[in-house]
Amino acid sequence: MRALFASKKLPLKGYKANLNEIKLIDSLSDDDLIKLNNLLRWNCFVVDRHGRRFGNAAWAGKRIEPQVVPDRRILLMNERFSLSDKHVLEFGCFEGIHTIALSMYAKKVTAIDARIENVVKTMVRCAFFGFRPTVFTLNVEAGMLDTALVEADVACHIGVLYHLRDPVRNLLDLSRLVRLGILLDTHYATEEEARKTYEVNGKMYRYKKYREINSSVFAGIYDHAKWLRLTDIVQILSDSGFKHVEIVETRKERNGPRVLLLGQRN
Repeated sequence: MRALFASKKLPLKGYKANLNEIKLIDSLSDDDLIKLNNLLRWNCFVVDRHGRRFGNAAWAGKRIEPQVVPDRRILLMNERFSLSDKHVLEFGCFEGIHTIALSMYAKKVTAIDARIENVVKTMVRCAFFGFRPTVFTLNVEAGMLDTALVEADVACHIGVLYHLRDPVRNLLDLSRLVRLGILLDTHYATEEEARKTYEVNGKMYRYKKYREINSSVFAGIYDHAKWLRLTDIVQILSDSGFKHVEIVETRKERNGPRVLLLGQRN
């Protein structure tokens, strides 16, 4: 019902903001673009230089505006890490919006996602933009990550940590996967909310239990996630070798407080 609403209510043309030059979309007829938009169940969209929609909204009120490419956080990554000669690992590519932006600046991009449908949509969207990143399905909580597949210079970690049931392990994994630094954007728990604890490598961590609706593409793949305290996130990164942790901003969002930070090795 949600996808049906989006496809019927959103116009194909007439968008004025966030236009992109997408050579392989700009040359399509309206009829072919409509067919492309209907081939996959898109949950976000961009617009070409003609102001035409490529993709779709998730549902009424969700991702109903054209996405910005590149996002300000990708610009920040490029400013701090000079991506032109770097290999970037993207956690949770969703439908390729950040993957495209990273491909504009980085020497190489590897993008992973736990959902195969997101991998397919990322590959399709990137291809129409003219980019060929390495994209594949990977559940980062399924076990030890194969370093050879995902090691990189820099990690882009936006909107993923707060969907994980073992976020501490994921942060610790970064120490052997990422050589230089990380951009992390995540929700976190306040001191008052972090009432539960769990153990990793003999150490206890406090967290807020967050229920996940794992049938939703905007949720994690398990029944709950653990939201860590900000102090613990910073400490884990520091202990993992990212000695310089800069909190760029904290902000209040509908689901709770959120932080954007950068972690860098010496």
